Amino acid sequence: MKISKMSVNKSSILLLLLILLFFVSCGGDDEFDPAYRQYMREFVQNIGRYARTIDENFIVIPQNGQELVTLNGEEDGQPAAEYLQVIDGVGREDLFYGYDRDDKATPAVDREYMIAFLDVCEANGVEVMVTDYCSALSKMEDSYLQNNNKGYISFAAPERELNKIPDYPAQPYNATGNDVNNLSDAKNFLYLINPEAYTSRQLFLNALAATSYDVILIDYFYNEEEFTRQEISSLKIKNMGGKRLVIAYMSIGEAEEYRYYWKDEWESDPPSWLKEENRDWEGNYKVEYWDPDWQDIIYGSSGSYIDKIVDKGFDGVYLDIIDAFEYFE
Repeated sequence: MKISKMSVNKSSILLLLLILLFFVSCGGDDEFDPAYRQYMREFVQNIGRYARTIDENFIVIPQNGQELVTLNGEEDGQPAAEYLQVIDGVGREDLFYGYDRDDKATPAVDREYMIAFLDVCEANGVEVMVTDYCSALSKMEDSYLQNNNKGYISFAAPERELNKIPDYPAQPYNATGNDVNNLSDAKNFLYLINPEAYTSRQLFLNALAATSYDVILIDYFYNEEEFTRQEISSLKIKNMGGKRLVIAYMSIGEAEEYRYYWKDEWESDPPSWLKEENRDWEGNYKVEYWDPDWQDIIYGSSGSYIDKIVDKGFDGVYLDIIDAFEYFE
């Protein structure tokens, strides 16, 4: 039978469309968990397990990357039990304010998407710590109220640079003089990793000590100089009385050129795992976080980043750039 040229063209177009549809559907993450997510889960799990060989009560809190809490990365997916058993909390930025810009309410569709994963955490005994970015008093109040209604502890940060202790509220939300022995005891937290507003190390420490937050998240360094064990110990009693937790910030999804581990020769001869600079954060570089050489910097030996944090008496670690898997996907 003779087939017309037009029929061939239509058939070819249809076949091409079917092929494209097949590859698009296979390329999404709806039906499987990409390897990059599992690499990050295993990285976090190994950090936690290693740290607890030194301090059995060491706290591990990954920030963002909430898709890791289910095996398929979907809101209604099966919980990633092994991952959830290792972590004590999860941090989430911009839940109610700041997702599009500071002081703006997060769109409902994005908020509900994140909440679905956060509720998986709560259902599995993992505490949720939310950082909203808002400075208007009415929005700060609303942020604290909405998070409290969900059972999350939260911090309304007036500056995205996380460089100041808010003037409002005068006392932390739900402040008490009770002891905080673990993350589940905490009712509030302070997230302050940029000390640029303080003209000296001692003024910075004094300002922190004068607060009554249940948990303080700070950097391991003051202007890239390590805190001492005594300085960290001095922060562990709240101004209102009662013990609190002091947690160290650490990025594991990017390398930072201002950290102790950075080598000058990387500028001209970078290791294979060091990738492009983050265009939004100067001096921060993407890393192949599954690479053993990068992981050796983070944990596993007496000179590793985690060992330094544990040795200084921090109660735990707050892991940033957990969502680095998105870059590689």
